[in-house]
Amino acid sequence: MLRERAAAHPGREALVFLPASGGAPERLDYGTLDAAARSLAHRLCALGAPGRPVLLAHPPGPNFLKALAGCFYAGAVPVPVPLPGPRGERLHRLTGVLRDSGARLVLTDEEHAPDLSLRLAMAGLGDTVCLAADRPEATAPGGEEPPARSGGDLALVQYTSGSTTRPRGVLLSHRNLLAQQSTLQGMLRSTPADRLGGWLPHFHDLGLIAHLLHALWLGTRCVQLPPATFRKSPVRWLEAIGEHGITIGGAPHFAYERCVEAVTEEQAAGLDLSGWRLALDGGEPVRPAGLAAFTRRFAPAGFRAEALCPGYGLAEAALAVSCGRPGLPYAVRDFDAARLTAGELRPAAPGAASRALVGLGRPAGCELRIVDPADGSELAPGRVGEIWVRGEGVARGYWNRSPGGTDTPDGAETFDATLDSGEGGYLRTGDLGALEAGQLYVTGRLKDLLFLEGRTIHPADIEAAPRELSPALGTGVGAAFTVEADRPRLVLVQEIRADRTDPGRLPALAARIRLLIAEEFEVPAENILLVAPGTVSRTTDGTVHRARTRTRFLTGETESLYETLTPDVRALVRPEHTALGHDLLQRPVPAEADLAW
Repeated sequence: MLRERAAAHPGREALVFLPASGGAPERLDYGTLDAAARSLAHRLCALGAPGRPVLLAHPPGPNFLKALAGCFYAGAVPVPVPLPGPRGERLHRLTGVLRDSGARLVLTDEEHAPDLSLRLAMAGLGDTVCLAADRPEATAPGGEEPPARSGGDLALVQYTSGSTTRPRGVLLSHRNLLAQQSTLQGMLRSTPADRLGGWLPHFHDLGLIAHLLHALWLGTRCVQLPPATFRKSPVRWLEAIGEHGITIGGAPHFAYERCVEAVTEEQAAGLDLSGWRLALDGGEPVRPAGLAAFTRRFAPAGFRAEALCPGYGLAEAALAVSCGRPGLPYAVRDFDAARLTAGELRPAAPGAASRALVGLGRPAGCELRIVDPADGSELAPGRVGEIWVRGEGVARGYWNRSPGGTDTPDGAETFDATLDSGEGGYLRTGDLGALEAGQLYVTGRLKDLLFLEGRTIHPADIEAAPRELSPALGTGVGAAFTVEADRPRLVLVQEIRADRTDPGRLPALAARIRLLIAEEFEVPAENILLVAPGTVSRTTDGTVHRARTRTRFLTGETESLYETLTPDVRALVRPEHTALGHDLLQRPVPAEADLAW
């Protein structure tokens, strides 16, 4: 496909990279990309890379795309990974992938190769070859045709944002990738006239498959910003959309909320978002309030509500499973909260407690079933169950895991699940949802469900509830989970903006959160930790990592600005305080009159 694009339009831009420094964009056309890939492929073949995993540890930019294409040409199996930072950040993830994949070759650039090689040696991986793929000696003239590949051959391994000690690499074949590109084109109604792009890293499935690879599939250009640019200045993302004519691009939901919070009125006045026809939103729970706030904030810049396109997908399905229809408003429904807890979508009656859910579009390119995880029976529309999918885009398993193994997260129970009717070949996603009028509504994660006081609660609901209580919470991230103390206890670790509240009022704020959760969910919320931004663990795509946050809490690593803990939980995580009687020194809960501020 890439060679066809290069032959037809060698001078057409494939990638425009906007450096974090703000300097001139780096431009890569299809002809140059093809030539660089041919040359690198020749070198990779000489190193015996065909058929073997090769890690791609590049900073954002054209060199990653050259290395990816070089691996495809050579028949090697690219494994995109984050490049460790200057102080070794993310090194544990790279070494975990190296050990799991068994790769012995890492491609990077000349600037980072010496330091990366040293760090790997210090980590006991000194036999790993670090090749600076942008150095002339790393490449060689290569005019021969790439080896023939079949659709079932492995194309790349996409590691998910899970445990760093036992990472899971999704096996994506050429057939999977081609099927997904065809599905995306149908979902998005994309054409070569579109321009794709954003700030997501190339090891993120949305950034890699929907931005970079879909642009190559269409024969158009991708405009890419470094993730650090967005973290430092979210407005740069929105500016790039207008300045470079991006028509399709997206990010996880938190990015839209971050723009609302961080972009000033003056900055917003200078934006032009009128050409952004599809703003993809997925990868984490999509909140109606966040979508509405983004639309209101940037409507004066030409942004249209119907451009927002919430969707659902996962790496194991090569990305997209469902998506809203281009040009139509996204769906929001208010469902009865009590019935939702019981596993049923039912419209909320006037005045009744409700939960608003965003419709994530209709399934496309796959078969989707809502299944009772206990017995494998398919559930009727409106009933909540586990989401199962099957189709050409679904991966065949995880790297270095037996598809027929008995380990539930990795084996046949995940990638070849069977309905009670005997119909098989389904991927169990682990996500809970329901179909209503053809729309998919995702309600939570099967393994994240909280079981308290005889109730089943989605942690995302508890995490979202406090947002409107105070400007100090705003778009702050929270992680809700349970711990086993004298009995199961709910814990909420909630980030706050300390610059937006008086420290002396934190006890009252924690008390208001406790009261709100108790009233809305009818469960005690006695363990509240108010923490600084960045304390709650997140995956590389920005999703809250509750398990990691819980582990840090239990090991006493969580530092709070203010906390209120029950004695049994304090004894569990702060034993030295309990031994010294510090549990008797907790500040009293303010009276109800003190909460009205």
